Amino acid sequence: MNTNIIEINKHPETCPQVTTTLSFRPLAAYLKRRLKTEETLKKEFYRFLLEKLEQQDALEKDIDVTSLGKHREVLDLIYTILTPLMANEKEMLWALSTPIPDRIFYSTDLFHDFFVANMPNKATLKGDEFHKHHEKEQQLRYIYSLILERLYNFTALSNNEMLVNHRDKNTGLNRYFRVTADMQFVQIYYTGGELPLIDFDRFSNLGKDGLELETLIKILPLQDFKFDGFTVISLVDVSQQHALEGIRNALANHVYSTGEYTEVIDVLRTLVNNPEIGFGLLPLTTVNDKPVLDNQNNSSSILIKASEDYGITEALFLTELENYVNDPKPLFFHANKDLAAQQPVAAAIYHSGIKTYAILPIYYNTQLVGLLEIFSKADIKIDEKLLARLNQALPLLGQLFQYRIEEFNVRMDEILKDKFTAIQPSVQWKFNQHIWDFMRKNAGRKSKQDIETVTFKHLYPLFGAIDIRNSTIERNTALREDLLVLLAKLGSTLEELRATMKLELIDKVIFDCGNWQGKVASYLESGEENELNEFLEFEVHPMLKHLSATEKKVAHIVANYLAVIDPEQGVAFENRRKLEASMQTINAAVSEYLESEQERLQQTYPFYFAKFRTDGIEYDIYIGQEIAPNIPFAPLYLKNIRLWQLHSMIEVARLTQRLMPTMDKPLQTTQLIFVHANPIDISFRNDERRFDVEGAYNIRYEVIKKRIDKVRVRDSNERLTQPGKIALVYYNNFEASEYMTHIAYLQEQGLLLMEIEQLELEDLQGVRGLKALRVSVAGIE
Repeated sequence: MNTNIIEINKHPETCPQVTTTLSFRPLAAYLKRRLKTEETLKKEFYRFLLEKLEQQDALEKDIDVTSLGKHREVLDLIYTILTPLMANEKEMLWALSTPIPDRIFYSTDLFHDFFVANMPNKATLKGDEFHKHHEKEQQLRYIYSLILERLYNFTALSNNEMLVNHRDKNTGLNRYFRVTADMQFVQIYYTGGELPLIDFDRFSNLGKDGLELETLIKILPLQDFKFDGFTVISLVDVSQQHALEGIRNALANHVYSTGEYTEVIDVLRTLVNNPEIGFGLLPLTTVNDKPVLDNQNNSSSILIKASEDYGITEALFLTELENYVNDPKPLFFHANKDLAAQQPVAAAIYHSGIKTYAILPIYYNTQLVGLLEIFSKADIKIDEKLLARLNQALPLLGQLFQYRIEEFNVRMDEILKDKFTAIQPSVQWKFNQHIWDFMRKNAGRKSKQDIETVTFKHLYPLFGAIDIRNSTIERNTALREDLLVLLAKLGSTLEELRATMKLELIDKVIFDCGNWQGKVASYLESGEENELNEFLEFEVHPMLKHLSATEKKVAHIVANYLAVIDPEQGVAFENRRKLEASMQTINAAVSEYLESEQERLQQTYPFYFAKFRTDGIEYDIYIGQEIAPNIPFAPLYLKNIRLWQLHSMIEVARLTQRLMPTMDKPLQTTQLIFVHANPIDISFRNDERRFDVEGAYNIRYEVIKKRIDKVRVRDSNERLTQPGKIALVYYNNFEASEYMTHIAYLQEQGLLLMEIEQLELEDLQGVRGLKALRVSVAGIE
């Protein structure tokens, strides 16, 4: 044991001014209490120590810390009574100090050597008590926490523990110790008269603003207190617990990228307490379910670095990695020439100077998320004891890898949304590949290269359109009816204003309003509609709002008019709201049906499906080998989807028919299919964020699609598309032959009527020779 005095405070001038006396009086009081209750042999030991204290007058009074070396026997007795009987002094970090721990006067040799060697220059203190940047404030918190706990039975400011970190000279590894100050032999006295009362509800709220310490200094000045006794200090090695906490901090601080795994690796080395062991972390990032090496130049994986140095190609490395991922299991081996001759990756490890190497698969929610590498250039044994130490960290590493994978996927998605758009799963694999190539090529570049165009070749197109019948006419009718309501209300409002106040301008506006009512009732052209809006917005409404604000007697008149023209609830928008609601009802139902059907149909063979909102719903479908290169394409899949297209149009016609009774404004739909037998090429246009056709011949397909929605039957004014019917537009008879067989099948099923119309269509701009089939849906009048 050691009686040398150790100064704890590195900056004594910053210490709070508080009266302290070193004494054994609290210990003597404790021993007297125990003698009244203790019934074991300890009672004699307590009596012996108490007699020793009482025999030496110096120990019954205030003690000069520098004189305690004379009382070594008593100090040894105190050590014996306060520590476990079987404790080994050479292995304990234990000491006695002044009441407010600023000087240690008795300690184990291990504590003395550790403290002197590490605390003054190298220790990093973490905690509320002795933080190196806020020493005085933290000591104040420490002292006031004791006062509140002892005299007010309130604990809030801090605890009596702190953490000491130092680097072991022998291993070079960090070690962490929890420092505990046991204050049971410290007595606190208030010398300022009656102890002040504290409103702890209010005091707790002050803590939220960081004002509690400032308040305490005013209410309870330290010169009114006295601390008497001594403190017991102990240190416990918590390196393993702190190592795990380090990984948790990495998770909390979002340390996911491989370049920032240094902290985690240091933590793992601390966990195993072996400086000869190194670690590598390899999160399993994938593109299209295949491993990729993200930021490999900054990776902490020793396997990647060794493979690069040895000249193993990335393709070969990824092949070996994929083989492991398909059959993950712990691997342990000692690198040697024989093994290096058999396996390229083992050869890379061997030539890097590593003798011991192991891989542990890391899981998160049963999914493989990465690899933990354990290696050493020394010939060591990776045994169960070492693995048991690491086992506590594996779930945290799994979470760390999962976050890293999610961060990688987020970057992929950000580029996808930035460069492309929301992409369907059926084609996203190709976008993923282009994104990954883009990320690799531009890693570390200031001027980024453009992303390559995504193209699919030799795809079979299908086009369908569900249109709301006479939507333009319905919109114009609703607008005219609403405008007549608006102008009638405006006229009556102006008449009321004229009867209430004298303003010649009102007469002029009444005259204009009457003219507009006549125009709207007969026919309103688009140009006139704009003029009417200007009349209302720039002439009528400013006048009404001004009068309402300046003439209180007419405010209610204007308010009634403004209520009528409210787009959400006013009667001047009622017809348009009903029409819009009916159109939304149809479009929502049709859209939901098509989405559900296409998801189901994707299970047969993947295809690209794009849906567009017009006055109705239009959609494009592209199917072919390049959509799913890993699944053999056959004509039967094309026939199947064409049959589905025809059948789905029947179901859409029936669906919208059933919706009519539920709509405020009953609307009908027409169904159109464009048949195109030859395959085409499509590419994604980054500027417009959509797929478009490639080549002059293919562009013709797009032109026809856009012009057939209102096509008429040749030599008539009859529109091809009609409610309750399905129209199929085509060029050549062989294109229609397959659909004829599908129609016959659906007629046999009772879904289509037996009559088939074969029609020729009028010439369109740049389009001649179009033909059509038209067939009625059964059960729709």
